[in-house]
Amino acid sequence: MTTHLPSYEGVLDAARQIDGVAVRTPLIESPALNAVVGGRVLMKAETLQRAGAFKFRGAYNRISRLTPEEQARGVVAFSSGNHAQGVAATAALVGTPALIVMPSDSPRVKVDGVIAFGGEVRMYDRWTESREAIGAAIAAERGSVLVPPFDDPFVIEGQGTTALEILDQADAPLDQLLCGASGGGLMAGINLVMAERSPSTAVFVVEPEAFDDTARSLAAGERLGHPQGPPSICDALMAPMPGVLTWPINRRLAGAITVSDAEVAEAVRFAFRHLKLVIEPGGAVSLAALLAGKVEAQGLTTAIVLSGGNVDPGLFAEIIEGRFAG
Repeated sequence: MTTHLPSYEGVLDAARQIDGVAVRTPLIESPALNAVVGGRVLMKAETLQRAGAFKFRGAYNRISRLTPEEQARGVVAFSSGNHAQGVAATAALVGTPALIVMPSDSPRVKVDGVIAFGGEVRMYDRWTESREAIGAAIAAERGSVLVPPFDDPFVIEGQGTTALEILDQADAPLDQLLCGASGGGLMAGINLVMAERSPSTAVFVVEPEAFDDTARSLAAGERLGHPQGPPSICDALMAPMPGVLTWPINRRLAGAITVSDAEVAEAVRFAFRHLKLVIEPGGAVSLAALLAGKVEAQGLTTAIVLSGGNVDPGLFAEIIEGRFAG
């Protein structure tokens, strides 16, 4: 497959590629949330996407382009869960085998999701082993195509279709947009679109406190990682550093915001109680930033991406019942 740099034109092509397969998720608004922040909040509900997260967009845009010969050899991916399920779901649709390298501390609901789609799972220790090395070795051994979670132009462009839909669905200009990031694939796809279609919209990244690699990179002006620390409940947002392809695109960000696990838990609780939405912690960081007052929203129109809903049932119950202190 020909490689290329991610582009806005590539996002438009991805929109055509995934049309009729990926869900065109709704952009929803809640009077209750608007009243709390003092402005309009438009929420892109990627929790309703196939496999429960935005990751299906990029996975399908990549895997659906495989040649028949490549399909026969299968795909290999590495992921903490949402990309894993997106790849497995896509592989089932196009009829190709999928093996996913997943950390041993992945939420069981995400592992079960991969298996339910027919994917094969290979566990690894995220603190002592390299998922990239394991995935590359398996792909080489099997002759399979490696589908990275963010550092792939087709994946980035597929994720960017989220922003195309937001702009098409919004009934007013957006003052700002907030989105969580791990390796930065979704953020990069969004930035490609916003730079072309809505350059006046301030785009902010939101990260867990201990996994603030994009914030560190923006401050330093170069791609940096974060120190190894305790895990976060935001299991989907624990990449060690921004991607090689994503970082140059995401340098245009207006800023970076960090949130604590306690603030994220409060956002998950708020979404369930007041918005009637089930959001996984990693998918709720943008909402957490708003509710915690980390960004000014008074009198503004703010778009946020609720990026996934694949939450561990036990953790969800602990959060909703107020037993999680952060």
